[in-house]
Amino acid sequence: MADNKATRGGVYLTHIAITEKYEVAYWSKKFKVTPAKLKYAVKKVGHSAKKVEAYIKLQKHRASDKSRIALSETYEVRYWSKKFKITPAKLKAAVAAAGHSARKVEAYLAAQKAAKKKKAKRATKKATRKVAKRKTAA
Repeated sequence: MADNKATRGGVYLTHIAITEKYEVAYWSKKFKVTPAKLKYAVKKVGHSAKKVEAYIKLQKHRASDKSRIALSETYEVRYWSKKFKITPAKLKAAVAAAGHSARKVEAYLAAQKAAKKKKAKRATKKATRKVAKRKTAA
């Protein structure tokens, strides 16, 4: 896809023209990939900058260590929050407590959930005992 030569200024921000060296350099730097990976992504998903960015992020996520939670990457926080069904704040707290290993975080969250259930069960038993005492006293 050819670049729009009528527009003046820097790169054309919605589409990537892989035939233009300055655009390849710009987008490669922006997405932090090599020019070859950028060209491959454009051939795979088309010239739309948004589609290419999404494709590159997906590829980076797949290539990264899947057992390690990187809180510095927003897509990682979204992914793990959705996987563990917790908020990003709770995920960050769990990583701070258990470490960056996904297995350790999962075990930590399971232990927290079990402790919460146990506490709720105790509270229910305590409440039932109070009611039973009131009935016997009356």
